[in-house]
Amino acid sequence: MRHQDPYSPPETARVSSRRPRIAALDVVRGFALCGILVANVQPIAHVGSAAVDRAPMPGEEWMGLLVDQRFFPIFSLLFGVGFSLLLNSATDRAAHPRLLLLRRLLVLLAMGLVHHFLLWEGDILAIYAVVGLVVLLPSTWLPRWAVAGLAAALLVAPLVVGFGFLGLVPGLFLLGSALTRYGVIARIERFTRGPAVLGLVLAVGAAPALWWQTHSAGGSGFSGSFALAGLLIAGVYVCALLVLLRTPVRPALQAVFVPLGRMALTNYLTATILVLAISRVLGGQSDDWAFTTVLLIAGAVLAVQWLWSTLWLRRYQQGPLEWLWRWATWARRPPLRRDIAVTSERHGGPSLSS
Repeated sequence: MRHQDPYSPPETARVSSRRPRIAALDVVRGFALCGILVANVQPIAHVGSAAVDRAPMPGEEWMGLLVDQRFFPIFSLLFGVGFSLLLNSATDRAAHPRLLLLRRLLVLLAMGLVHHFLLWEGDILAIYAVVGLVVLLPSTWLPRWAVAGLAAALLVAPLVVGFGFLGLVPGLFLLGSALTRYGVIARIERFTRGPAVLGLVLAVGAAPALWWQTHSAGGSGFSGSFALAGLLIAGVYVCALLVLLRTPVRPALQAVFVPLGRMALTNYLTATILVLAISRVLGGQSDDWAFTTVLLIAGAVLAVQWLWSTLWLRRYQQGPLEWLWRWATWARRPPLRRDIAVTSERHGGPSLSS
């Protein structure tokens, strides 16, 4: 008989090893990827450039209010969600599921370090991997109520101390894990009133947080105000998307964001290459780019990635880097082409959908 652990029933609903994808998560992930790229275009293009003193460019205020550090909280939350979903699935199919997750985090760390040292110093993957090793993996031995309590503590403490966004990552990871273990993520497609009410509450809280941010710029409270405003605005974005997914615009949202979200790792890393290439063509200082220029560059990159992702996913079940990451996670080569994967499942072969 298998030893009972915090991921076994009846504490949380077990996810089938052949669980269907949760479309809402792909939509939210794709949306967050778009915002992250808009925020990162200038920092990526600025690599190797000398710092210059200049007046604020038109549109920068809106970037600070609605874009900068408003989307990484969403990505961080989803990382915790994906971690727990995979561990639920691995518990059904692997003798040592936590060893599998350890391998997954170490591979992510390697990818992040390569990205950091070869392309862009602003990489977040290595940080995610380290926090996952230090916080997420040990939390799997804790009951879900303890994970939820730690999530709350690790979200409040950085805001009080003023650590800024990176200080929120452990708490967001644990919040995503707790939401999964309490079954919220499994029922996320059914909610309408809850996200609507929560979104309104977060929006009311975001108004004074944004005022605090704008009035503490450059002061000692800026990091804390910026992180708090980013956290609240990110929550508003997620709640708005969940509500919209319960309306007739759902097919349009899925068509736009699901291909990007399903290949988020591939698109996040290739965006750096594309932005660096575009910046070389444009030349000049990226600090001098107007807000419209940033949006046009981000739009061009996302258009290429959307087309590439859509065409790729028609034939293959996941992106190339996602497939390699899964291979390293499970230590066996999974099928990549969609027809081979379907044939494997029909004949009782392993389904590596996680």
